[in-house]
Amino acid sequence: MEENLDKIVSFCKRKGFVFQSSEIYGGFAAVYDYGHYGNLLKNNIRDAWLKHMVQLRRDVVSLDSAIFMHPTTWEASGHIDSFDDPQIDCKKCKNRMRADHVLELFGIDADKASLDFVNIELSKLRELGKLKCQSCGSTDLTEAKRFSLMVKSNLGSPTDSLNEAEVVYLRPETCGGIYLNYKNILDSLRIKIPFGIAQIGKAFRNEIVARQFIFRTREFEQMEMQYFLRPEEMKQKYEEWRETRFKWYLNYGIEEKDIRWHKHEKLAHYASEAYDIEYNYKFLNGFKEVEGIHARGDWDLTQHAKFSGTDLSYFDEKTGEKFIPHIMETSAGLNRMFLMFLDKAYSEEEVNGETRVVLKLDKRLAPIKIAIFPLAKNKQPLVDKAKEVFDMLAVNFMCEFDDSGNIGKSYRRQDEIGTPYCVTIDFDTIEKEENTVTVRDRDTMNQERVAISELSSYFIKKFTI
Repeated sequence: MEENLDKIVSFCKRKGFVFQSSEIYGGFAAVYDYGHYGNLLKNNIRDAWLKHMVQLRRDVVSLDSAIFMHPTTWEASGHIDSFDDPQIDCKKCKNRMRADHVLELFGIDADKASLDFVNIELSKLRELGKLKCQSCGSTDLTEAKRFSLMVKSNLGSPTDSLNEAEVVYLRPETCGGIYLNYKNILDSLRIKIPFGIAQIGKAFRNEIVARQFIFRTREFEQMEMQYFLRPEEMKQKYEEWRETRFKWYLNYGIEEKDIRWHKHEKLAHYASEAYDIEYNYKFLNGFKEVEGIHARGDWDLTQHAKFSGTDLSYFDEKTGEKFIPHIMETSAGLNRMFLMFLDKAYSEEEVNGETRVVLKLDKRLAPIKIAIFPLAKNKQPLVDKAKEVFDMLAVNFMCEFDDSGNIGKSYRRQDEIGTPYCVTIDFDTIEKEENTVTVRDRDTMNQERVAISELSSYFIKKFTI
């Protein structure tokens, strides 16, 4: 698995998709920066999700809530008391491990188990001589203790003492802001249930073991939608949203054989049902979660109503009924989707005895849609005409201009970053009356002549699916 992961990590850095954060200072663990192509790809995935969730629906609106929220928010939601993982430390090399993950290696399911249960199982393994550090092999390990995943901060002077009264938290998930704005949305937009609120934003978790490149990081982006409804509507709407979200992946090039449903057998106390969409990452050697769809009941709004003293019930003007809505949630990791689309698109092909690396991304997601080249960099008329074509197409498409003059290498560079089409301005373009250019297709490598005057409409058709 490490060899596969190293390949995609190296590719992402070499081609300007993802960089290790603070690399010039030795890097900052489990935090990453997105370069030009990575930022464009991530934004295209984000926009595709937002279009699907908001633009094409009549029952979902959008929100961008703040990262910082009143500290009582996390007391009401239960995060302060229970948003943690069991950890064990190696006394020799100071390696820190998730205790439940260690137990999983021995076939013991400790997900959401009590700390007492975890320590009893660890003691049994310790007595058998099986409990060892995953890093150095030492058997001198601590007992399990709870490790909060909440990231603390404060909004006063950095020289102030950080006592609990001053503590604020960076949100561990984006849904909290949706619950706190539920009433504002209801009052300002006069929307009727069932309806959803969709949000994309940063979240932060103090992960014990953050690894697997951008799959599990301490700073990440979530794309969440909370759907408010009557309790009797939950079953129907839950199944509708499951089908809708699954089809979205297929629509953007993920094959059905590569994704599957995973049903949660152990549920949070407030949930009645929970499924994950899992993708089979070839660079991570197996199926892993990219999105969760959960039936959360009325617990969230009830808690915030209780702790805030604000009435968060819904009044149905037709029936005169007043009740706390139930919530159905879809929650996807944008960074995990980014890795999923890269994982699916990355291909190595044999072409004329050479290896061609190509990202076969869905055209709508590709960072660069069209690359424009002059056939020769030292022929000014070709360069000038190529710049004219770039300026014309860049109005509607993300384009890239390359005047290196080596068309073969230019094609390969664009293949590697997933550019669907390349336009070459050659001598026929400027010498013949047709005023045509060569358009080359990334996937088939076929080429055709297209008049410059028809290029915009030609590509609009190509990118309309």
